[in-house]
Amino acid sequence: RMSEGDSVGESIHGKPSVVAAFFTRIGQVYQSWLDKSTPFSAMRWALTVLLTLVYMIRVYILQGWYIVTYALGIYHLNLFIAFLSPKVDPSLLDEDEGPSLPTKQNEEFRPFIRRLPEFKFWHSATKGIVIAMICTFFDAFNVPVFWPILVMYFIMLFCITMKRQIKHMIKYRYLPFTHGKRTYKGKEDTGKTFAS
Repeated sequence: RMSEGDSVGESIHGKPSVVAAFFTRIGQVYQSWLDKSTPFSAMRWALTVLLTLVYMIRVYILQGWYIVTYALGIYHLNLFIAFLSPKVDPSLLDEDEGPSLPTKQNEEFRPFIRRLPEFKFWHSATKGIVIAMICTFFDAFNVPVFWPILVMYFIMLFCITMKRQIKHMIKYRYLPFTHGKRTYKGKEDTGKTFAS
């Protein structure tokens, strides 16, 4: 039998503890800042690029933490592939539906819906950089490795993964960089009226 106050984050009197209230408030402020930053994608990405440069300079100066950098690169590659991929994989739709009717060129516009939206991509990438930066303050993460091998592995993995993604995009005819519905120009208004 649980006594009063045994649940997580509650004090003896059933009220939230000071620590739980503090972390709840910190979470609310953090979420508020995230919500306010949503429309400013260029500014958000500029901050992420700046953090990346600071991280790279730190790794270069310290001459270490190459495994952390390799893991960060793989993580960012994984996020990028999810960003480029459609939410619903067309190859799975083809297998489930069986034979389908031919499609027409003038079928209804459907926007590209990403598996990983831009905001979540930015948020995850930025968190990854911050975590990698924190790791550079601990020698336990500074595993000695021959870094040119890691660079070669990463380049090979990047090329193979992007080749597969581009083939998938070509096969299922989707482009992940659309900017809304196409607009068509109508006939110009000459100002003339029809004679009856």
